[in-house]
Amino acid sequence: MTTILVPLLAALIALLVLGAAAWIVSLRVGNVSFVDSLWSVFFVLAAVTYIAMAGAAGARTLIVFVLLVAWALRLAVHIGMRNWGEPEDHRYQALRNSHPPFAVTSLYLVFGLQATLAWFVSLPLLPALASAAPVSWIDAVAVLLWVTGMFFEVTGDWQLARFRRDPSNRGKVLDTGLWRYTRHPNYFGEFCIWWAFYLFAVAAGGWWTVLSPILMSVLLLRVSGVALLEKSMAKRRPGYSDYVERTNAFLPGLPKSPESNRETSR
Repeated sequence: MTTILVPLLAALIALLVLGAAAWIVSLRVGNVSFVDSLWSVFFVLAAVTYIAMAGAAGARTLIVFVLLVAWALRLAVHIGMRNWGEPEDHRYQALRNSHPPFAVTSLYLVFGLQATLAWFVSLPLLPALASAAPVSWIDAVAVLLWVTGMFFEVTGDWQLARFRRDPSNRGKVLDTGLWRYTRHPNYFGEFCIWWAFYLFAVAAGGWWTVLSPILMSVLLLRVSGVALLEKSMAKRRPGYSDYVERTNAFLPGLPKSPESNRETSR
C-alpha cells in the first residue's frame, strides 16, 4: 500500500504546486482561461512523477508515456491557439462575478480544483507506467481504443475550427463530417482515450483505478462537457433543436430520418 500512496501523494503535491504557480500568473494577467490549456499538462507532470518514483519500467511505460504526451501536447496547443487573444471564458467570468474576491477564490475554485481532478483522473497512469510486466493483448486493445479516440478528437476539433473560420457559417450548426454522426465527436474521443489508459492499467494489474475513467465519463457527459455545452448551444443556435432530433448526442451512429423521429414520438 505504501508503494502506491507515496507516488500518489507526490503527484498530488506536484500538481497543486503547478496549479498555485499558474494562479499567481493569472493574477498578473487578469485572466484564468489558460487553465484549460494547463489541464492536459497536469497529466504529464503526474506521469513524470509516477515514472520517477516507480523504480521499474517496461515496454508499457514507454508506450503509455508517448501516447499521453502526444494527447496532452495536441490538446494544450489546440486550446491555447483557440483562446489566444480572446477575453476570459464566460464560465470563468460567471465565477468571477459570483465568488468575490476572485483573486483569492480562484486559487481553489479554478486552479486547485483542476489540479485535484486531474490527479484523480490520472490514477490509472500509476500502474500503467510503473509496471514492468510484459505487454499483452489488453495493451493492444488499449492502443486501438486510444487511436480511435484521437481520431475523433483531433478530426472533430479540426472540422469545427474550419467551420468557424468561414464567416458564412455564423449562427449555423455544423452537421457534416464526424458531426453528422455525433453531436460531440471531440468529447467521445476524450472518453475513448481515458478508457484506453484504464485498459493499460488493467493490463498492469491496476483494475482498482476504475473510478478514474468513471469520473471522467461523468465530467464529459453530465458536468463540464456535453450537458453544459448543450444548454448554451440550444440558446445560441436556432437550428440546434433539429440537429438534436436527428443526431446522436455522444456515441456515434447513423443520423435519424425525420420519419423515424415522428414514429418514435408516437
